[in-house]
Amino acid sequence: MNHRIKRFGLWFLIWTGVAAAQQKRPMTFMDVMNMRSVQNTSLSPDGKWLVYTCNVPDWKEGKSFTDIHLVSVSAGVASSRQMTFTKGKNETSPQWSRDSRFLVFSSNREAPAPSANQNQLYLMRPDGGEARRITDAKDGVGAFAFSRDGKWLAFSAGKEDQRQIWAMPAAEIETANPVQWTRHATPVDSWQFAPDSQRIYFLALDRFDKDNKDRIEKKFNVTVRNQEPALTHLWSFDVASKDEKRLTDGGDYTVSDVVVSQDSKWAGFRGTPKDRYMRTVMESATYSDLYLLEAASGKIERLTNNREIGESALSFSPDSKLIAFSADNDFTYFRDNRLYVRPVAGGAWRKLGDGFDGDVAAGFWSQDAKTVYFGAGIGATRQVMALAVDSGKVTQVTQLPGVVAATQDRDTHRILMMYSDPQSPPNLYTVPSADGIAGRAAWTQLTSVNPLVSGLALGRAEAIRWKSTDGQSVEGVLVLPPNYERGKRYPLIVQIHGGPASASLLTFDAGYGDYSNIYAGAGYVCLKPNYRGSSNYGERFRMQIAGDYFRQGYEDIMAGVDHLIKEGIADPDRMGSMGWSAGGHWSNWILTHTDRFKAISSGAGAMNWISMYAQNDTQRLRENYFGGLPYDNFDKWWNVSPLKYIKNAKTPTLIHVVDGDPRVPRPQSEELYMALKKLGVPTEFFVYPGSTHGIPDARNQLVKMVAEFNWFEKYLRGKQGWFEWKELLDTLPAEKPAKEPAEAKTSGDGSR
Repeated sequence: MNHRIKRFGLWFLIWTGVAAAQQKRPMTFMDVMNMRSVQNTSLSPDGKWLVYTCNVPDWKEGKSFTDIHLVSVSAGVASSRQMTFTKGKNETSPQWSRDSRFLVFSSNREAPAPSANQNQLYLMRPDGGEARRITDAKDGVGAFAFSRDGKWLAFSAGKEDQRQIWAMPAAEIETANPVQWTRHATPVDSWQFAPDSQRIYFLALDRFDKDNKDRIEKKFNVTVRNQEPALTHLWSFDVASKDEKRLTDGGDYTVSDVVVSQDSKWAGFRGTPKDRYMRTVMESATYSDLYLLEAASGKIERLTNNREIGESALSFSPDSKLIAFSADNDFTYFRDNRLYVRPVAGGAWRKLGDGFDGDVAAGFWSQDAKTVYFGAGIGATRQVMALAVDSGKVTQVTQLPGVVAATQDRDTHRILMMYSDPQSPPNLYTVPSADGIAGRAAWTQLTSVNPLVSGLALGRAEAIRWKSTDGQSVEGVLVLPPNYERGKRYPLIVQIHGGPASASLLTFDAGYGDYSNIYAGAGYVCLKPNYRGSSNYGERFRMQIAGDYFRQGYEDIMAGVDHLIKEGIADPDRMGSMGWSAGGHWSNWILTHTDRFKAISSGAGAMNWISMYAQNDTQRLRENYFGGLPYDNFDKWWNVSPLKYIKNAKTPTLIHVVDGDPRVPRPQSEELYMALKKLGVPTEFFVYPGSTHGIPDARNQLVKMVAEFNWFEKYLRGKQGWFEWKELLDTLPAEKPAKEPAEAKTSGDGSR
């Protein structure tokens, strides 16, 4: 009898599980667009509470807005509650008072319409109640911070050319009037309190070009390439005496990335050479070096002299006895990063991490300064690693089938982790100390900002391996339909990641560039190959395309396709390829080297490396991949340009690019489009407004997805026609009548 009951119970569980799966629906384009994210986390100094902002898309406005949420660290996600409800406005950057009694945040909730981004500071207590405005700065408030001793709340305010630091006593924050602290000749840029609260370090331009600002305001808005910039230097402000002091000088470099030691005796910073032609914004860190300032004497020591090698910002150990930075191994361009450590007072640098075939980063230190924790890509995952400072040995701390990143709170030393896997969007977790990172069962979940995911039938993602043409094992992520049937062949979409020094991971796919869950829900199989040149598989694997850019990566991708065909998964007569940036480069190479695909979508892809060299904002990387300057070897650069082989192109190709893309500029896509038109290959070309490497606005991100999906539907599945604007408009949520509900509840801060 008991055996029958158990067997009945088992069948009941199976039946209910199947029924639950059948009730789930596929992911839609609007699900992708409505995904929320956790931002701006702040842990109370007593370790009891965490506040964070949740980014909420508003489709009607075409923007995203943020509200503040509060969660008990001990109770976890079940205790989470929303604290602000200001529709169409933003609450950002919440920070706790040093006694944990209240928090201060920045908001534009009362800004007039013409100045919708003008922020003021507000105070709110964790037990709720109405938020109270505590500043009334004429031109709004910028950055703000509490001093570590709890005495002051400081903030920057003023017009762009007049920005200064103001402060008010934290004990009288609800009644005191702010007092102007700095009266610098030029506007104050980034700034921070020293940990001892005795001074503020700030950056300021040596001169502010008011004429340049005025001519732009008067519509003389010509862009002058490589204008001579004003240098930025480091200053200090003494809280007691109110004196300002210049700490760096001269015309050799401009200062950024200031870091102060916990004992406040030292400050590290980055110095970028003045040479206006040497660098682009993209490459500025590559040509910079690190410096160390002794606060008491003002003495500055240059720590590195590695032209064309970028170092991380300087990192101080908790006891302020050691300094560290990460940089390319042996200071050789494009090698894996290693950690370089030495006593802060001086001595020889030690290189740590040589036994690890991957990048070592300057993450966060253990409190005894014996370990440095950092994140690293391991195959199709990202894990937390530990570096022993004495031996230099790297140990993998987590072993998770997803992506995890860990940080340490400065005050409580509690660890905060963001984790995601193919079934779980990114959420925040915590453990009391680094000892608990490895065991996920010990984590306390603090956020769950996308509950709708539980009702979606997601693709079945797994990491798979295959042998490439040279015998090398290659990995990728395979995404199968939720109702996948073994033995049935499916149309295949090959989704090629950018970089190329990047990797496709076992994470939650819900972005306009990688939306494999939508394809899976529509009955496609997706392959995301980590081809030669990808990161996470060792230095040799990543560097192997230098000097031979496309050949082996292309072979890796096609070997993965053949593997899926051999396994009976992919239909060889219904295959498409897509990618953005490096994924677009490889899509263009595929277009010109095989006709096995029925459709291609190329986003921001390069066609002509010779013209691309001068058009884009990074040259050093191209010189590494292709061997020096194109002017010295045009043939070498031309031989790896897809345009050379364009007459081989036969596959219908959809092209996307952002109009002002600085990384892979529009002319590269124009060269592809013109060639396909002249050759009679079916093509469409979408140019999106903006000046970024990705599509900046939500509406056009949706356009890209819907058009791309329908391109494959037409050429892989025979859909009649192609893409009509009505199809896109039909994906939008229905307009709701603008009227108040019969009973409206009020939030803790009095907003509806």
